[in-house]
Amino acid sequence: MNRFIPPLLAAAALMAASGPSAAADKELSCKLTFTSRQWSAVYSSAEGEGTVSCDNGASLPVTISAKGIGLTAGKWKITDGTGKFTHVSAIEDVLGSYLAVSGDAGVAKAGTAQVLTKGKVSLALAGKGEGFDLGIAISDFKIAKRAAEAK
Repeated sequence: MNRFIPPLLAAAALMAASGPSAAADKELSCKLTFTSRQWSAVYSSAEGEGTVSCDNGASLPVTISAKGIGLTAGKWKITDGTGKFTHVSAIEDVLGSYLAVSGDAGVAKAGTAQVLTKGKVSLALAGKGEGFDLGIAISDFKIAKRAAEAK
């Protein structure tokens, strides 16, 4: 019976090697740069656009939008927004809806920071902007592939 153990071990090693490769499991380092305009008065809304770029050279133009409800009032724009994704294995992993809970109190030339989640993928946002905001809101933050621009 002992003579069957080495072939069994070899077969198990082959099956393990034929599974998902280490390269497929490697996480990408991806970043978002964006601009947006936002307003709120109980209901909040934001729209903008940006680019996601990853350390493997992949790049994707995107639109961002957020819709939410809460006790808020304000109007502002983010002109120098950045974001860092975690747990991304392909650039397409960044697309979709994220849950955002925010509490803000800011005035002109204020900054913002927020952490959003979508399953295992997280996005930490930061930005500088102008305007004012006061309140707390729960939002649905969406990142979508930007449509090709007409020439």
